[in-house]
Amino acid sequence: MRETPRAEPPQPRPHRAFAHTAGALGSGTPHRSDGRPPHTPRGARQPGQGDRPGTTPPVPGRPAVFWALVVLAVSTWQVLVHGPLARLDERLSRALVDTVPRTLSELASDLGNLTVAVPVLAAAMAYAAWRGRRVAALAAGVAMALVPLLVVPLKAWTARPGPLEPWAHGYFPSGHTATAMVAYFGAALLLSRRLLPVAAALTAITATGLVLRGFHWPLDVLASVALCLPLLRWPEFAARYGRAAPHATTEPENR
Repeated sequence: MRETPRAEPPQPRPHRAFAHTAGALGSGTPHRSDGRPPHTPRGARQPGQGDRPGTTPPVPGRPAVFWALVVLAVSTWQVLVHGPLARLDERLSRALVDTVPRTLSELASDLGNLTVAVPVLAAAMAYAAWRGRRVAALAAGVAMALVPLLVVPLKAWTARPGPLEPWAHGYFPSGHTATAMVAYFGAALLLSRRLLPVAAALTAITATGLVLRGFHWPLDVLASVALCLPLLRWPEFAARYGRAAPHATTEPENR
C-alpha cells in the first residue's frame, strides 16, 4: 500500500512580512516590517534634555508689564489733555451710572475700602509668615504700601473731576481699585494660586461698582489695573520663591 505523503509546513515567501515576526537580533519583540515608528504620541515624542520628555516651548511674547505701562501712559496723557479717549470715557460713564440700584453698586465698591481689603491681605501675610514664608509676606506688604505712594501723586497731577462731583478733583486713577487688586491678588499669591480667579472676580466687582455708582470714570479703574500689574510682579516672584525654598535642601548637591 502506497503511503500518502505528509503535507509540508508552509514556507515563508520571500519579500513577505508577517504581523508578529521577531525583532532585530532575536530580541523577541514585535516590530513593523517597514521600519516606521508606531502611530502613537508616546512613540513619536522626542526626548528632551537629560533624557527627559520633550515639551513644546512656549511662544515668547511681550510681557504684560510692558503693555500695562503703555495703557497707563496713554490713559494719563489723554486725561491731562482731555483727548478723544477721555471724552469717550465720559460719555460711556454717563450711560452706565445708576443703571443698577445704588445699594448694589455701593456694596460692590466697598470691597475696595481699606477697612475691607487690607485686613484680608494682613491675614494672608500673617499666615504666610507663620508658615515660614516671611519674604513673600513682606513683598506683599511692600506692594500695598506703594499703592498710596503712586496713586496720590497721580491724582494730584491729573486733577480729574468726578463723574457726579465736577467741582472735586483727584479721581484718576482709582485708589479703591488699586487697593482691592493688590490686596486680593497678594492674598491669593500667599495662600494658593487657585484663589487667583477669586481675586480677579473681587477686583472686577469693585471696579464695576465704582463705575456704576459714579464714583469713578471707567478710565480711572483701567489705569489702576495697569498700575498694579507691575506692583504684583515682585509679590508673585517672592511667593514662588517661598514655595520652592523648603524643598531646595532635599535635592542632591551633585547630579
